[in-house]
Amino acid sequence: MARTGRPREFDREQTLERALELFWSRGYGATSIQDLVDALAVERGSLYGAFGDKRRFYLEAVRLYWQVYERHLVSALDTSPLLPGLREILTHPVRLDELISDRGVPQGCLVGNTTAELVPQDSEATEVVARSYRRFTDIVAGALRRAQAAGEVTDTCSPEAQAQLLLYIVQGLSLVSRAGLDKTAALAAIDAAVDGLRA
Repeated sequence: MARTGRPREFDREQTLERALELFWSRGYGATSIQDLVDALAVERGSLYGAFGDKRRFYLEAVRLYWQVYERHLVSALDTSPLLPGLREILTHPVRLDELISDRGVPQGCLVGNTTAELVPQDSEATEVVARSYRRFTDIVAGALRRAQAAGEVTDTCSPEAQAQLLLYIVQGLSLVSRAGLDKTAALAAIDAAVDGLRA
C-alpha cells in the first residue's frame, strides 16, 4: 500500500539554499534551530523530518556550497590562457565588498569556516572539508598541467605542488578577509602569486 501523509509544506532544495545563506553569514554555532525555524518559516518538526538534526542540516548545506563553488571553479579554469581565470578564482575573497552578507559581515569561504569551527573534533565535517580541498587541488592541478604543456605556466615544480600553494592562498585570504582586508595589498599579493606561475 502506498504510504500516505500530509505533504511537505516547503520546497526542500529552496529551504536548503536559504539555510545555507543563514549558516554562511552566522556560522554553525551561532545559528540555532529556532533561528532556522524563524528565518525559513518552516516548522521545527518539518526541518527535523527533512534534514535531521542541526549538524546534519549544516553539513548538507556545506556540501551544497561546495557543489556550487566547484562548478564555478571548473568554469573559470576552462579557459586559455589559464592565468586570467586563475586570478579570478584567487581574487574571490578580495571582492567581499561585492559579496558580503545581508548583515554586512564578510562571510569568507564556508568550507574554510567549517574547518575553523568544526575540524578536527567532528569527523564527518573533517571528511567533507578534506574532500573539498582534494577536489580543489585536483581540479586546479589538472588546469595547471594543461597550461604547463601549453608553455603558459612554469614547470619548475609540479602542478600538484602549485595547486596546493594556491589552496593555501585562497583559504588564507578567505580567513583574513573576515577580520578586514586591505584590498589593494591583497590584490598585489595575488598578482605576485600569479606572476610566479608564469612561464
